[in-house]
Amino acid sequence: MKGRSAAGKRAAPVLSATRRRTLGGAFGFTRLIVELGVLSAFAFSLALFVAAIAQAYVTIRAALGRLGDAETTKTLIIAAVEQADTLLIGVALLIISFGLQSLFVSRIQNVPAWLHIESFDDLKQKLIGIVVVALAVNFFSVALEWKGGGDILVYGAALAAVILAVGTYSVILSRQGGHRVHPPAEAAPDRAQP
Repeated sequence: MKGRSAAGKRAAPVLSATRRRTLGGAFGFTRLIVELGVLSAFAFSLALFVAAIAQAYVTIRAALGRLGDAETTKTLIIAAVEQADTLLIGVALLIISFGLQSLFVSRIQNVPAWLHIESFDDLKQKLIGIVVVALAVNFFSVALEWKGGGDILVYGAALAAVILAVGTYSVILSRQGGHRVHPPAEAAPDRAQP
């Protein structure tokens, strides 16, 4: 019986090591999937930035001959607002790619301090601000092209409801973040001792 129990004990660590390798491989594969998501978000961000630059070039080049015209000014304003909307979405995708990279794969060096993402809550807070601004810019773009009628009120109310919901979520998220349990600070050394 002692021989059987000793053999049984030897088999358990081999099985455990196999399981560890299998789980390690599964988690490694998950990191690869996240890395592909990071690259796709970065690629879309880059594509949106390039598209915004190309659209700005085309619009400005077409408007150069008619710069004094009121219709040209309105066209430039609308194009500028739409470009801002495109750039904001590109920035949101860039933040998503940086955030997922930092949270799942590894820290990114040489980024501004405001882009350091420590948690999913931190990533969500950064994205919420951009989403709200993008929605407001989108409404401004629609308002510039508005020809009259009540349809803009419905659209504005829908956007306001979304912004209110996102703002409420942001407040709840920040309050939950403020109630986190932090480890107690180490006691300061007693200075009265020699």
